Amino acid sequence: MNLLTMLIVISSLSFTGYGIAYFSSAKMKSEFKRFGLEKAGALTAILEIVGALGLLLGLKIHLILLVSAAGLAVLMLLGVAVRIKVRDTIWVTLPALFFMILNAYIFFMSL
Repeated sequence: MNLLTMLIVISSLSFTGYGIAYFSSAKMKSEFKRFGLEKAGALTAILEIVGALGLLLGLKIHLILLVSAAGLAVLMLLGVAVRIKVRDTIWVTLPALFFMILNAYIFFMSL
């Protein structure tokens, strides 16, 4: 397994976990409420899960990999922006920033 494939699997597993956690964790739902995005929480979780599945499917269908990686990178860019807007610390913002960079890397290395 090469490095890019490993990064795709790591990102996919992480986004699957985050997406499922929204539906099973009151803490995740309260975070979206704190952000003022209570209505967008379920959509965000679904996009995370679909993006995660798209990354794995993208190992066989290249276009799906590009769309999924770009979509997750944009989703995390918006996550970073929200964290900045609510004045979260850099430590709280780092996971979103990390996954934004990771998925942007996956996208650009897959072009």
